[in-house]
Amino acid sequence: MKYKAKSNLLFELAKMPYFTKEQVFQLGKEEKTYNLQKSTIDTYISRFLKDKKIIALKRGLYVTNEFYEKNKHKTSYLFYIANVLRKPSCISSWTALQYYGLATEVIYTITSVTTKVTKNYKTKVGAFTYQSIKKDLFSDFSVVKEGEFHFFIATPSKALFDLLYFKTKQLKGLSEREINHLVEELRIDIDEMEDAERKKFSSMIKNYLNYE
Repeated sequence: MKYKAKSNLLFELAKMPYFTKEQVFQLGKEEKTYNLQKSTIDTYISRFLKDKKIIALKRGLYVTNEFYEKNKHKTSYLFYIANVLRKPSCISSWTALQYYGLATEVIYTITSVTTKVTKNYKTKVGAFTYQSIKKDLFSDFSVVKEGEFHFFIATPSKALFDLLYFKTKQLKGLSEREINHLVEELRIDIDEMEDAERKKFSSMIKNYLNYE
């Protein structure tokens, strides 16, 4: 009976893109289905981790290996998880520019901006970095839905702004001309950016540097 409960619980968890320990407790407490004690559920989670049935994303947050294997090649799933790991956050900088086809350099770490403190996570699912930004600069992002997953991602102009913002220690002491030169050095294909986005980027830079 215990083995059946354990396997049934894992079956339920395998349907979820991620789950928390609290969600497992809630599932386990269902009298008609499991009626498991908290200590038993803790034991199950430990065994699932040891047997590599589930993957720890961070403390108290998991995904089953089965679900991950089915979705690991989907960029939308990885971006979705990036949003979940640290809230609020949105995909930006190199990662967003690469998504839009504007960066020639291949970046494997998924970079986001957040209003919380800077944080890094290294998991089997991937490497995630979160750069802390001021609340008034946490803007210009949209929600993208691809298949069953959705994620928050900065616009092309804001992604480029964020990249330069952190690359130059908040653009301190730089002129607009120096910033444009840096864009070239970083091999950002800004000519492929839509006109409206290029204008928005220029406006962001001017406003930030108090040129207007």
